[in-house]
Amino acid sequence: MDEIKQRLEDTSAACVKTFVAWRGDEKNNEARTELQEAIHELRKVASRLEIELAVSDRNNNTSKPIPIPSHRSHGRSAQGSNEGTGGDSKDEAAARKSVRSGMNRKKPAPKKAADGNS
Repeated sequence: MDEIKQRLEDTSAACVKTFVAWRGDEKNNEARTELQEAIHELRKVASRLEIELAVSDRNNNTSKPIPIPSHRSHGRSAQGSNEGTGGDSKDEAAARKSVRSGMNRKKPAPKKAADGNS
């Protein structure tokens, strides 16, 4: 972490220095290029700091197990998982097929009126 601190201090100081130089002569293309490079370096250090922060958060939260979502843990058995075939057991596949076939059925024709006027 000391390396990141040192890089942050150095790049911040360089960025301020190049900003002051550019502000003194905004038409100077060399000063503008140096400022852009200093800003780029500052962004790289900031990105590294964000990564360190994320790693630290992850390390601090690993003691809490992530719960298995209910849709994944519901109704699964060790024998019926069939991991290599998409995870469906034969019963699950048959149930899905019967539901799908029921959706494709034609609706019955409307009943004629029983009053005899047809």
